[in-house]
Amino acid sequence: QVQLVESGGGLVQAGGSLRLSCAASGRTISRFGMGWFRQAPGKEREFVAAISWNGGTTYYADSVKGRFTISRDNAKNTVYLQMNSLKPEDTAGYYCTAGAVLTSTYNELTDRSQYVYWGQGTQVTISS
Repeated sequence: QVQLVESGGGLVQAGGSLRLSCAASGRTISRFGMGWFRQAPGKEREFVAAISWNGGTTYYADSVKGRFTISRDNAKNTVYLQMNSLKPEDTAGYYCTAGAVLTSTYNELTDRSQYVYWGQGTQVTISS
């Protein structure tokens, strides 16, 4: 079992930045691909960013490409999402997830069904 706890969400103005953290416990995440998904009220949960088990490959949704950066520190069992140039449309609950074991492929790292463990989420609200 892997427990994931997100932190770092909050309320910021458009154009601002936030850094989300996802701390894992229970077992090492070093074999897992890690992802961030988000869900706005009334909408489906959507892919935001993912990083392969060794950190060598990253993928981003087109809507966040160039603004968000995903990274991981396997020694700390932690994943990060640096979010810059935030927009009101980024407002959502952000969820950390672990799965996609030992793979670097786009289809597996961006597919919600490949992820096994999910955190409870952290709210990000961007004011205009």
